[in-house]
Amino acid sequence: MVAADNLQKIPESAEFDLLVYLKERQKLCEVALEKAIPMRYPEKIYEAMRYSLLAGGKRLRPILCLATCELIGGTIAMAMPTACALEMIHTMSLIHDDLPAMDNDDYRRGKLTNHKVYGEDIAILAGDGLLAYAFEYVVNNTQDVPLDRVLQVIARLGCATGAAGLVGGQVLDLESEGKTDISLETLNFIHNHKTAALLEACVLSGGILAGASSDNVQRLSRYSQNIGLAFQIVDDILDVTSTQEQLGKTAGKDQKASKVTYPSLWGLEQSRQRAQELINAACLELEPFGEKALPLQAIAKFITSRNH
Repeated sequence: MVAADNLQKIPESAEFDLLVYLKERQKLCEVALEKAIPMRYPEKIYEAMRYSLLAGGKRLRPILCLATCELIGGTIAMAMPTACALEMIHTMSLIHDDLPAMDNDDYRRGKLTNHKVYGEDIAILAGDGLLAYAFEYVVNNTQDVPLDRVLQVIARLGCATGAAGLVGGQVLDLESEGKTDISLETLNFIHNHKTAALLEACVLSGGILAGASSDNVQRLSRYSQNIGLAFQIVDDILDVTSTQEQLGKTAGKDQKASKVTYPSLWGLEQSRQRAQELINAACLELEPFGEKALPLQAIAKFITSRNH
């Protein structure tokens, strides 16, 4: 485990090693997630929940929560239960998204998807279990945070997850498959809800736990909405340009499902340009925080440079 007091400190100069930063905090998140859901009876459901939750990944969402809490003056310990809950919710969305009734995918993060290992019935229940446990985990494990802030976080998580967030975005995404007349406005709505809503919840939850002012919450909201949409644009680009080995999941599935994507509307070059514009706008929102914002700015830039 990486001890919190040995973590990379935000430097006085503008130099910042994002890879070291991400690796350190990823280790912290992995340890916390491993402890969060121990094996219990009935073992099969806990095994299925842990299978997907501990399958790896960048842990970008919990790291965003931790980084924002630190930016506002909070601690990793204050935010870690919420960070874990956010990864549980994200994992639920991946399990359900991969089901035959949704995207029907066989691989996720280079491993067989949950329903391929445990069956569709257990996969659905594993996602349900992770979603319910996420809220329980925040309430039972958050310490040294005023109750009103914890309640605000719970509300944010619920909104980001439900019909006003990723569920609503997923419904419209499913309804849009095979249609050739999907407008940019509809595509933005889908991904502002399906993808950006949870990323926004990650950032805002960290800020709220640390006591961010209303002005700072607005800045963080604009930052996260921008990186959320950029994240999806890059995902769309990678679906076209990467292999299954690079992605860890089936490549080219958007085109096979006749989905309208940003590259299908704009082309690859304009899509890349738009993603970069969104990242630039996101970083501008953080300028009032000075060098304390280096981690969040570097994560934003990482989103457009990733290849998986």
